Amino acid sequence: MENAMMDDLPVCEELPPEHRSGFVAIIGRPSVGKSTLLNAYLGQKVAIVSTKPQTTRNRILGILTRPEAQIVFLDTPGYHEPVHKLGQYMVKAAQQAIPDADLVLLMVDASVPPTPEDRLVADVLSGTCRCPRILVLNKMDLLPAGKVKSHTEGYLALGEFEDWMMVSATKGENLDKLLDMLLTKLPQGPRYFPQGQVTDLTERFVVAELVREQVLRFLQQEVPHAVAVVVEEFSERREGLVHIAATIFVEKESQKGIVIGAQGKMLKQIGTAARQEIERVLNSKVHLELWVKVRPKWRRDEVSLRHVGYPL
Repeated sequence: MENAMMDDLPVCEELPPEHRSGFVAIIGRPSVGKSTLLNAYLGQKVAIVSTKPQTTRNRILGILTRPEAQIVFLDTPGYHEPVHKLGQYMVKAAQQAIPDADLVLLMVDASVPPTPEDRLVADVLSGTCRCPRILVLNKMDLLPAGKVKSHTEGYLALGEFEDWMMVSATKGENLDKLLDMLLTKLPQGPRYFPQGQVTDLTERFVVAELVREQVLRFLQQEVPHAVAVVVEEFSERREGLVHIAATIFVEKESQKGIVIGAQGKMLKQIGTAARQEIERVLNSKVHLELWVKVRPKWRRDEVSLRHVGYPL
């Protein structure tokens, strides 16, 4: 069950002589739509999304296989100035995706002018990226008509780009054109993953992320950012029923009370919504148990970071 999201290696198959493949890193500041773009191309949820910044904490690999090409997308945490060790882990995860890439997408929010964080990301790419770069101006549906020229020119001035494209990841606008652009710039090569595999993530990791997604959905302010989820048990109790036990870690007793809620109502709400998402992804009935524990200052402690799945 644990490896159900990964197919067995296939027998060698005939590929077109000009078959293209490569790794495409999606880089940008928080909340510009990187995970939304990944999910849109894959046609399913691989990376969790929310309106809150710094939702993505790990490098998320997504595989798009077509007859003529295989694109391995690397969704990365939003690049920012870290204020604790969890932030350092996230920035490092973003940085490590750059050298492995055959192509880098610098993704920005075109509905607003460039921010200091956008400039920070562009400076990092200028110093570390040796592959072609494409500027992706997302959220075109929110861009005021009178700001198109100034915003576009502002972002193009951030660095040297081989090309650029304006898109809306949520509405799917121009995603086909962007994909065609990527295909022309990837090198010829074999498939790195078997057809049908969409990610290298284990189901245990995906389940933990889906629980955290519902915490982000239902809770506000600082609490969601102080939450980590660890799946303690993942087993098939009987055919068609998966038993999952997970612990939600917070940093303070007051946060624990907020997650649980009055008479346990908030935790029940989170659990119900998470179970429904997990059942959809696993295509199985799920019995989900959630516990809430306090691990003080886990975002600032390396031992605690390793315990909850973020090793520096």
